[in-house]
Amino acid sequence: MKITLIKGDGIGPEITAAMKKVVDALKIDLDFEEINAGLSVFEEEGVYIPQRLFDSINKNKIAIKGPITTPIGHGFRSINVELRKKFDLFANIRPIKAPGPLESKFEGVDMVIFRENTEDLYAGVEEQISPDEAHSIKIITREKSERIIQKAFEFARENARKKVSIITKANIMKLSDGLFLEVGREVAKKFPDIDFEELLVDNTAMQMVMNPGRFDVLVTENLYGDILSDLGAGLVGGLGLMPGVNKGKDIAIYESIHGSAPDIAGENLANPIAMILTLCLLLDDINEKENAEKIRKAIYKTLVDKKNYTRDLGGENTTTGMADAIILNLGI
Repeated sequence: MKITLIKGDGIGPEITAAMKKVVDALKIDLDFEEINAGLSVFEEEGVYIPQRLFDSINKNKIAIKGPITTPIGHGFRSINVELRKKFDLFANIRPIKAPGPLESKFEGVDMVIFRENTEDLYAGVEEQISPDEAHSIKIITREKSERIIQKAFEFARENARKKVSIITKANIMKLSDGLFLEVGREVAKKFPDIDFEELLVDNTAMQMVMNPGRFDVLVTENLYGDILSDLGAGLVGGLGLMPGVNKGKDIAIYESIHGSAPDIAGENLANPIAMILTLCLLLDDINEKENAEKIRKAIYKTLVDKKNYTRDLGGENTTTGMADAIILNLGI
């Protein structure tokens, strides 16, 4: 199967190389079509996202990408946001679960966050009213609320999940968040087999750090989803361990959710687990679940031994060292 591969910036090339080593070790039938985006492309070509990348994603329908640096002061507000808007990747899906026996006071965390990916404040509609006043416009629509909430409930049913929590601040933003919540109540009626609850985002944040095991599937708006998914990552070891995927109607871009970490780029220090687990999400969706589970079990075995920990986990291992340990634990 042909997959568009975007290596990205900063540590992106290093962690994507580690991911490809795992693919090669298992001899998985993936043909990567490598086309990059980001600062390195801009420096050579004067554009952050070349047309050939758009063409490749349109053709292959599946892409996997490393982190891309957001340009400051010029260009897109965010290259990631631009890709999501271009292909209408309305569902940002982030599973929050420790991939191994890491030391944590939080046990039993196993939640999946569905974040609406195309509107809310991230639509980027802003006005400069005066030198001393600026407005950001929050956009919530029935159509886009319904499709992300529907997808969350469908996921819960298909994966034997028991509860969906809809997260808003509808007590204050009664029109915008109120519309999202209203749609959620309507969709929930179509899934009587799934428990449904309504929570305010501030209460959700508190509950996540006091009793994260109470959550199963969460669905929310763009800004809240961004914040809560990073909070969730902090419960189970950090962003270096968390995979993600952006899905639309017929196109998906899989991506590790951390940044490009330019301060350690090229130093062989980055943790590649998030990128390798992102590969697992892709494999799940293309009927390669057996290989995905082999990789997850190998990561678990790797994290049993603290000598394998990279710097973000409190160890001294390298990007390549972590990848090699995971491959060794595949038992091939």
